[in-house]
Amino acid sequence: MSSRIAIILVLSLALASCGGRSTWQDSPQTHIVRKGETLFSIAWRYGKDADSLARWNRLGDGSLIHPGQVIRLTPPSGSSSRTTASRNTPQPPTRPLPTIPAQPSPLWTWPTSGRINVEFGAKPGPGTGVLINGRAGQPITAAASGRVVYAGSGLIGYGQLIILKHNDTYLSAYGYTASLKVKEGQEVKKGQRIATMGEGPERKPRLHFEIRRNGKPVNPRQFLPAR
Repeated sequence: MSSRIAIILVLSLALASCGGRSTWQDSPQTHIVRKGETLFSIAWRYGKDADSLARWNRLGDGSLIHPGQVIRLTPPSGSSSRTTASRNTPQPPTRPLPTIPAQPSPLWTWPTSGRINVEFGAKPGPGTGVLINGRAGQPITAAASGRVVYAGSGLIGYGQLIILKHNDTYLSAYGYTASLKVKEGQEVKKGQRIATMGEGPERKPRLHFEIRRNGKPVNPRQFLPAR
């Protein structure tokens, strides 16, 4: 019996060590796609622009990514992609990636009623947007017309999150939501109800509202109308 237990322990250790070697490891330049991730959620995590990631990785519209795929997080370099064996071989000139022209900001409206309780860059919360106080279950609406590119809870620190793409320059996000009313790929109109307010930091009803320009968070106050 003791020899049988010893064999089981040895096999368990072997499997554990194999599992450790196969654990996915990201680097500062790359990300390995996990189940349930989209190009937009990956771009959001690293503060990148999803269209840029699609261009850098030659992904077309970026909709077809799969678990285990390596996503480049930085622009490709002609010298870094060459192997030692090919250094003595003449290389064709690298075609520059097309640039994405900046597009104008949409006309924004407030996504819900309530005052801003936590300002851009402050805590609690991610600090990449503002926290708007309210009551549990109050309506959350689209701050501008756009398309749902992410709806889920896979991004740590945002609760249930909805991301809308308004054009190739501007995105908006709605965190700590409940009762999602939209799904990925759906077109929504400005003022359309997309969720209800859920529980944010400190277990208080709050909405995390965020605007990103070319993948970078900007202060929503400079876009929202005075009230």
